[in-house]
Amino acid sequence: MRILITGGAGFLGSHLSDLLIGQGHDVIALDNLITGRAENISHLIGNPKFSFVKYNVCDYLHVDGQLDAVMHFASPASPQDYLEMPIATLKVGALGTHKALGLAKAKGARFLLASTSEVYGDPLLNPQPETYWGNVNPIGARGVYDEAKRFAEAMTMAYHRYHGVDTRIVRIFNTYGPRMRPKDGRVVSNFIVQALQGKPLTVFGDGSQTRSFCYVDDLVRGIVALLMVKSDKSVAERTDRTKFLTQKSDAILDSIHDPVNIGNPRELTVRGIAEIILKITGSKSVIEERPLPADDPKVRRPDITRAKSLLDWEPKVELEDGIRKATEYFRQVIAR
Repeated sequence: MRILITGGAGFLGSHLSDLLIGQGHDVIALDNLITGRAENISHLIGNPKFSFVKYNVCDYLHVDGQLDAVMHFASPASPQDYLEMPIATLKVGALGTHKALGLAKAKGARFLLASTSEVYGDPLLNPQPETYWGNVNPIGARGVYDEAKRFAEAMTMAYHRYHGVDTRIVRIFNTYGPRMRPKDGRVVSNFIVQALQGKPLTVFGDGSQTRSFCYVDDLVRGIVALLMVKSDKSVAERTDRTKFLTQKSDAILDSIHDPVNIGNPRELTVRGIAEIILKITGSKSVIEERPLPADDPKVRRPDITRAKSLLDWEPKVELEDGIRKATEYFRQVIAR
């Protein structure tokens, strides 16, 4: 397959490129390098199966030749980034998704949207199944990311139902591993870097809020499985516009085109994660509490029943093993 990845120089985009090229596919990585990094894909430069284009997906999007799939991963993804770049976050969720879907439609390509567990907001249900509609503050500071992704999901489903585009939506839960930026503001990278530097591990609130973390290798394996699984509905059925306009708005998921959670269901408190990192790194750092940000989710844990059933996927890397791998990466980065 010939596959375009928007956000291809990002943390996830670069790992996806590695996996897809390893499977024999050709990858075109598109990235404006606002949060992506050229060093993430430097090892792929010169590979005949890989090409990179520095470009903003919100602009007119054209790719010469055949395309078999478009994977839309362009977006600021850490709270630090999307709070600093709120307009860019909203634009890539709206305009960027529109451009990427338009390209997929024009090429007859499969489309995969990188959505997020943030669509569930501060959930009132735990764990979160795909049928849960969420508890989101649309005008809160975090709303720029939450609503950008919720809009992107709505547009993706509209292109599927109205135009017959073969779409996939993956809701990504907290992920960690090599190639994360040391100062991207996310929990695991923050804690590991702080521990290695002997600085206090900054926990927001009392650290009792829970999170679930998936190692990047497990995550991209699940995403590629979702991309590759065959459509379970005919084009004629997908393009029945009367059905699209009259169907009931229930929460029953019966299609591979509906959202799929990919993440690790092992749930830990944020304080518990900090303690694990302190133990693995051998750091003498202390845990320091900071004020809890507005709309910070109290719980976050995926129900991965659909992923198990549809994709025969579940995570394999234990948190402690993944933390050790990530720690070695950050040791090297800090030493540079």
